[in-house]
Amino acid sequence: MKFLHERQTRRFYFFLAAALALQTGVLGLLSILQVRNIREFLAKRELAAVSYLLEQDIPPETVFAAWNGTEVTEEGMDLLRMIGHTGQGRGYFLLLMEQTSVWLFLPLVSAGAGLAVVILAGAAVYFRRRERIYEEAERVIARYAEHRFDAHLPDGQTGSLCRLFGSMEELAQSLQAKGEAERRAKNFLKDMISNISHQLKTPLAALSMYTEIMQGEPGKEEAVRIFTEKSMRSLERMEHLIQSLLKMARLDAGTIVFEKKQCLLSEISEQAAGDLLERAERERKRIRIEGRREEKLACDPEWTKEAVGNLVKNALDHTEAGGVIRIFWERTPAVVRLTVEDDGCGIPEEEIHHIFRQFYRGSVSGDRQGAGLGLSLAKSIVEGQGGTLSVESSPGEGSTFRMTFLTEL
Repeated sequence: MKFLHERQTRRFYFFLAAALALQTGVLGLLSILQVRNIREFLAKRELAAVSYLLEQDIPPETVFAAWNGTEVTEEGMDLLRMIGHTGQGRGYFLLLMEQTSVWLFLPLVSAGAGLAVVILAGAAVYFRRRERIYEEAERVIARYAEHRFDAHLPDGQTGSLCRLFGSMEELAQSLQAKGEAERRAKNFLKDMISNISHQLKTPLAALSMYTEIMQGEPGKEEAVRIFTEKSMRSLERMEHLIQSLLKMARLDAGTIVFEKKQCLLSEISEQAAGDLLERAERERKRIRIEGRREEKLACDPEWTKEAVGNLVKNALDHTEAGGVIRIFWERTPAVVRLTVEDDGCGIPEEEIHHIFRQFYRGSVSGDRQGAGLGLSLAKSIVEGQGGTLSVESSPGEGSTFRMTFLTEL
């Protein structure tokens, strides 16, 4: 009986069973009392008849024989019919009912009425409690419809109604999570548009200025060449910024599926650093790659190369001419670590916990052209593959970024 799983229904059902059991007991007791009353009435009638016969000088032996006799005669039946005292006679039963029915009727009516009142009162309490539950559920659901999830439906009980409430609570939690995700997405889009507008403002202004200069000096080839190169660098910066923003948006939206495979760490490091060797040479800085060439890591090669490249670029941004950037790796029984280390200006202690935030540029960045996305993008890539990205740094002593991945069994 599944309906008994619910506490309120179970209580009401047990209440009805107890009330019916009480009613049965009361009626049984009244029946026993009535039988005893009828027996006493009949005994009194017999005693009265015997006493009358003895008063009429009927010998006791004759009375005894008559009272214990079993033979029925036609004359006896005729006599009883005349006085209305046969087993089928109306007068006999009317007399019996007159003597017993009044005493029986009032207790039965009183007991029945009392039990009816008890049952009706119990039913009223049950249905009132159930109505309160429905009213409370209606209020909570109305709050859910208004995206207010501070109240909750009744929980912690059993039964079909509570299971229904549990399902509705799960649906509300899903709606709350969806609403929260939509709110975050909306805020992210708002911040992203604001940041894109801010970040593109400088290169666009520079491009506009360079174009005006080149238009004003069409005959000066050297000036045109210089400002053309500057325009190209601004365009490259804009392209890099837009690509980084798009990658960050895809990572935040969860649309990236990392396709892991066994990759040589030496190849990932060389490809990541290869795109920056020309810049390092131009700025008179060195990039060194160290480690066992046969060492492998289960990762997505393209995205991991992106993360390493961002760490190397960050190191170049904060290392002076003559500085060295080292890329090396090591394996332990539990993890694989890939490290990018520089001997640059380092990171102030009060800023080290903020450097992975999007668009964050520390005080040591100066007038460098970075947008503050590289480290945030690298962290998202590493964590998206189940790894961690940590940093150790001291002002004036350089920085060390470590990508740590669990060793796959």
